[in-house]
Parts: sequence; structure tokens; C-alpha cells
Amino acid sequence: MVEKIKIKQQQPENAQEDEISARKSNTVDKYALVTGASKGLGKAFTIELAKRKINLLLVALPEDGLRELCADLEKNYQIKCHYFETDLTRKNGIDELIRWAAGRYRINILINNAGMGGSREFELAEKDYLDKMISLNIRALTLITHQLLPELKSHPRSYILNVASMASFTPMGYKTVYPASKVFVLYFSRGLCQELKGTGVIVSVVNPGPMKTNKQVIKRINKLGTFGTIGLLSPGYVASKSIDLMFKGKPVIILGWLNRLSWLAMKTVPAWIRLPYITKRMKKGITMSN
Repeated sequence: MVEKIKIKQQQPENAQEDEISARKSNTVDKYALVTGASKGLGKAFTIELAKRKINLLLVALPEDGLRELCADLEKNYQIKCHYFETDLTRKNGIDELIRWAAGRYRINILINNAGMGGSREFELAEKDYLDKMISLNIRALTLITHQLLPELKSHPRSYILNVASMASFTPMGYKTVYPASKVFVLYFSRGLCQELKGTGVIVSVVNPGPMKTNKQVIKRINKLGTFGTIGLLSPGYVASKSIDLMFKGKPVIILGWLNRLSWLAMKTVPAWIRLPYITKRMKKGITMSN
């Protein structure tokens, strides 16, 4: 059972069962590790992978429904599924995850989905909010990839799929840190893709547009009006197509013709026109929410 104390609560409820089953399991069993797996796009990734009979390691915050999700996936798709509850923005959260996963499970797919966004005036944003966004979107993704890379390289073929955003293609006011963190994900992924050529590790980065992943996001999208719904896709569609293209080795994934058109606009419209327009729309969304 989960112990209700600060550090020990990071252990999964089925930690002892996991350890026994891991020791008994056939060493040829392979797993996909998905961060931010409990809801939204992360949950869609887990369902899509389970449909393809891929065993799963799910990572998300404590008491976020991982136990139930894991049980449902095992029951509905006849796969093996284990979970680990932790806050990846904590200093020791990543180390605890790696100690749990590395050496116990044969991981040949890593999906770095965990992340956070939002629109706020930079000066008024809380320090903890900014710190968590940077820690989760940049630090966690980088260190998890780094620590699991030896395991991924031990397979003839393995895959890394990082989740960036259409926001990675342009800066914008009132959303200053989020696109900056996602352009890191984009550049990191593209650089690592080149570095790992010939190793059998395929690196892809998907850049989703807006998705109605939870109530807070839906509220924010609706307040932006037509601007907020440009390129709107369902998490299920994004997960399915992203995994298809990951397995095909596509390095940069942009889904939907509206998102591709938006990408072209962000590449061709001069910044002195594009940035004030986007910033005005972001400011309007914040004003409407107050």
C-alpha cells in the first residue's frame, strides 16, 4: 500500500507485486514507458500502445488514477502493465523512477509526454509555477532520456518520442516560458536524432496543436475563440498517428493540414507582424479569464 509520507508516497501501490512479477517475468518481455500517463494525451498514448499489444510502464503523479488505468489496460488488452507514482518536478523524483524501472524491465520505447503549460503575465506568474514548468518540460525529459538511453541502446531497435508543441515554432507574449521550453524539446530531439543515427535508437518529436485534454485546457481554448481552435485534434488521433509515424522513423511530426498550414505561416509571416498578433490573442484570453 502507498505510505502517506512525503518520500515513500512515491512508491507504487503494487511495488512488492511488481518486484516479484518482474523477477518471474520472461526476460524477452519489452515495455513502453510513458510519462504523464494518467490523462489527456498521455492516457491516449497508453491506450493506443495497449491496442498494439505493447506492455506498459505508466508514470504520473500520486493518486492520479494509475492503479485503475493499469488494471483496465491489462483486462481490456491482455498486456502487462505496471505503474510508478511520482512528481517529476521533485529533485529526487527522476532518480526514484529510474531506480524502479532500469534493470527491472526491458524498455524499448520511451514516450516523454509529461509537461505543463498555461498563459500568464510573466511578471505576475508565481515562482513555483515557472520552476515547475521548466523542471517538467525540460529537466525531467532530458534526464529521463539520458538515464534510460543505455537500456534503449541495448535493443536492436528502440524508439524515443518526445512531445513538443506547435508553440515551439514561435515565441509569444503572455505565454513566454512555455514555447521556450517546447523549442528546447524540439531542438533537443532533432539533435539527439542525429547523434544516435546508426545506434538503432529512433528519435521523433511530435508538435501537437490544441487538444481538449482536460477541463482547464478546454476552458482556455474556448476563451481564445477561433484562434484557439485552429488545428484542434483529439488526443486519440494524435496518439495513434504519432505512434504510426514514430515507428516509421519520422523525426518531426506535425499532424493535420491546419497545423501544417499554421507551421508554414509561422515560418513565412515576418515576426514583426506575427508576434504582436499572437500576443494580442494570448492577452485577450487572460483578460477574459479574470
